[in-house]
Amino acid sequence: DYCDGVIPKGGATLMKDISLLKKGARGVYLYNKIQDILFDEIFEKYFFHSQLLDYVSCFTGPNIRAMHSMLINKPPDSGALTSRHPLHQDLYYFPFRPADHIVAAWTAMEPVTTSNGCLVVLPGTHKGELLQHDYPSWEGGVNKAYHGIQGCDDYETVPLPMDKGDTVFFHPLLIHGSGINKTPGFRKAISCHYSTSDCKYIDVYGTVQEK
Repeated sequence: DYCDGVIPKGGATLMKDISLLKKGARGVYLYNKIQDILFDEIFEKYFFHSQLLDYVSCFTGPNIRAMHSMLINKPPDSGALTSRHPLHQDLYYFPFRPADHIVAAWTAMEPVTTSNGCLVVLPGTHKGELLQHDYPSWEGGVNKAYHGIQGCDDYETVPLPMDKGDTVFFHPLLIHGSGINKTPGFRKAISCHYSTSDCKYIDVYGTVQEK
């Protein structure tokens, strides 16, 4: 309904897939994600679910703040391979610290497989540093804000297939991405980044986040 304009988007941001836009896709087949859906009356039941927050508090402590929310749609790939998401660290997008008190909760809304583009991770990288990100030089193009760590494309990643309702929690420094949706269906997931309410905003001037 968001994608078709039935429901006013309010403060949400609808993100289009660059190659699907060029092919004239419409509605749900055009958008790869909807950002900032925290205060939607349906989705907020997920973001503030008591069982979810119990796990979140293990990372953030008791004073929890929801910082970034999104519905990830991942429609069938156009053939340009733009449905993949380059390997990246979420902390690159967040100008607040400490990183150890930020966590992502990522829940599959349907079965997530290697065929429809499940998450892939580089285990242990959450112990490292925030690395330089940039747009990949992909022939088929790259979607807006799909920044990635350069030189990581050939790394051996671990796929995370999930069943409907499964949830994974991960650190903002964990290097991760997702594959191509090679199926005729979607790969829908809902995600939110939480932090302690004691997090402080930082000046990104002169850091890898400045760009």
